[in-house]
Amino acid sequence: MFFNIPTLLTWARIVAIPLIVGVFYLENMSVAEQNLIATVMFIVFALTDWADGYLARKLNQTSAFGAFLDPVADKFLVCASLLVLVHLDRADVFVALIIIGREIAISSLREWMAIIGATKSVAVHMIGKVKTMVQMIAIPFLLFNGTLFGVIDTQVWGTWLIWISAVLTIWSMVYYLQKAIPEIRSKSH
Repeated sequence: MFFNIPTLLTWARIVAIPLIVGVFYLENMSVAEQNLIATVMFIVFALTDWADGYLARKLNQTSAFGAFLDPVADKFLVCASLLVLVHLDRADVFVALIIIGREIAISSLREWMAIIGATKSVAVHMIGKVKTMVQMIAIPFLLFNGTLFGVIDTQVWGTWLIWISAVLTIWSMVYYLQKAIPEIRSKSH
């Protein structure tokens, strides 16, 4: 189904991308206001990832299209946010290349594994979930770029977390490749 409630929430994450980017081009507000608005939008739209899955199961509205679109929307949101952070000089371009490169590589690997009928070997693993969770904390910290509750320097914490995320990104990619290579070898003979 292209337009049920869960799928509309997934579409909202894709629609959010130009909104989050666009906030930083608004000239009638301070940088602190831009940071706050972008951070709140990122958090709200990131939470739709949980909500769409929950509602799809609860309302029995799961679909092949929704299963396809959900990870695509997540990757678009993360990659666009990383590019904004690199542009704002809040994240290292090397980190962005690692994370975006891994997303492209693993998406391609999953597509290839689907073609050869071995999708179970590259099913989402806990390391991938932890990587995503760390990214989803690091990105709003870096978007906020200030002091939270008077004590948390979000730039420092966000920088540490995004680098940890990059390490987890490499680790998860190696894990998925290790699972996939035997399948690829067995199917290519």
